Amino acid sequence: MKYTAIRAAFELLWLSRLPALSRALSRSRGVIFTLHRVLPADPPAFSPNAILQIRPDFLDYTIERVRDLGIDIVTLDEAIDRLASPKKPRPFVVLTFDDAYRDNLEYALPILLRHEAPFTLYVPTALVDGVGEIWWQAIEDIIARQEAVAFTDNGEVEYVDTSTTAQKKDAFNRLYWHLRKLPEPERRAFLAEFCHNYGYDLEKQCRDLIMSWQELRLFAGEQLCTVGAHTVHHYELAKLPEDEARQEMLQSVEVIQAQFGIRPEHFSYPLGGPLSCGPREFALAKDLGFKTAVTTRPGGLYPHHLESLTALPRVSLNGHFQAERYVDVFASGGIFTVLGKLTG
Repeated sequence: MKYTAIRAAFELLWLSRLPALSRALSRSRGVIFTLHRVLPADPPAFSPNAILQIRPDFLDYTIERVRDLGIDIVTLDEAIDRLASPKKPRPFVVLTFDDAYRDNLEYALPILLRHEAPFTLYVPTALVDGVGEIWWQAIEDIIARQEAVAFTDNGEVEYVDTSTTAQKKDAFNRLYWHLRKLPEPERRAFLAEFCHNYGYDLEKQCRDLIMSWQELRLFAGEQLCTVGAHTVHHYELAKLPEDEARQEMLQSVEVIQAQFGIRPEHFSYPLGGPLSCGPREFALAKDLGFKTAVTTRPGGLYPHHLESLTALPRVSLNGHFQAERYVDVFASGGIFTVLGKLTG
């Protein structure tokens, strides 16, 4: 129902030509796009994480379309300069990729190079080491292949039927939000037991999905690529003690610097919503010297964001909305600023 309503809103916005009007009249100067995975195959009926993936042809079209609209694709540093300009400059889009998925190398990088489109890649270092936990994908994979699942909650074993697609979706939502609400140590323990019970190898999954350091060097060596930090373990920082949150941020910078000889100046908060980061984390990012830090809260960029560069909004290129006509909506920062206020 949620995505049906959003799709209806996108259709109405596109038919009304409001995105063009918004770009012309809004004080928004640009948009940061959030991307994760780029995969050619359409996802199966049960694939709750499909929101995180777009097709290569949609990425290709998005780059072409925003430029046709007179919007420049720029680096984060250039975006800051345009926010600071006394006169309204040409509008811009910043492309950002979270998590360093291997498919970014196979499918996204050739498109970005062909279009000479600058981008930022946010790297969670433990995942690249092959010892991270892509827990959201793990619970999808397990539920997808089971007719029922069992898990222990408060010492009691609960059995959940997952024989139909609808039941699988319900089970995923229950487990996802259950894990989101747990403190990180309890989440990790719960996940370890759940994966062990179903013979799911978290480390193999991590190695299969995420680039190695050797593969990442192909990105780090590209002039178009800005390497950003994304913590060590991809934990929700707001759930950690302050010292531990600081260390997650700082150590990720130090590991990337040791690997590539460059010190990341830009940061992305894992998950990035209100449950995952807030004023404490924004202050930590500023104190650690990051030029920018991005959330996943929707909205365009305005000159006033110069006062809050470690709490920048982004617009997600959501895998459920890959119709070409929707790119005009995605590129309209003013619209997402209004939507963010209405839903926030």
